[in-house]
Amino acid sequence: MTTQTPSTMRWLDADQQHSWRQLLRGSAQLFDDVNHDLEQQSGLSLSEYEVLVRLSEAEGRTLRMSVLAAELVHSRSRVTHTIRRMEQAGLVERRTCADDRRGVNCTLTDAGFARLEEIAPGHVASVRARLVDRLTPAQMRQLGEIMSVFVHDEDEDGATA
Repeated sequence: MTTQTPSTMRWLDADQQHSWRQLLRGSAQLFDDVNHDLEQQSGLSLSEYEVLVRLSEAEGRTLRMSVLAAELVHSRSRVTHTIRRMEQAGLVERRTCADDRRGVNCTLTDAGFARLEEIAPGHVASVRARLVDRLTPAQMRQLGEIMSVFVHDEDEDGATA
């Protein structure tokens, strides 16, 4: 991104500014509400729930901590603090990578998987009530397409898109 001066800046017009502010307010409200529902139901935060989901979908229910942080779009230190709390609760465990002693793997425990199975229906109900059922199927697809513009996935060559 280049630095611009006030005279060369392309300011947002009124419609763009309104849309930007609605995105900020709407996404913050949605995530706060879903997080609140999850915490009330299970005592887990949305970040902790997402850790359980990502690990449950991984081969051997295990991911390297750096990969987990990248998938969650969180800093490594934030993920480390989250995992530490979850480890104390018996939901996950950390071990040094067998093939690379510098890395650390995080594994979903049987207790963590059972907890995920227990709370997933309530979380899905919250996501449906607060997002999915408030949009038409076409709007939901469009939302996914719009948000995919901002996701930095790796292509087949391993380069960031």
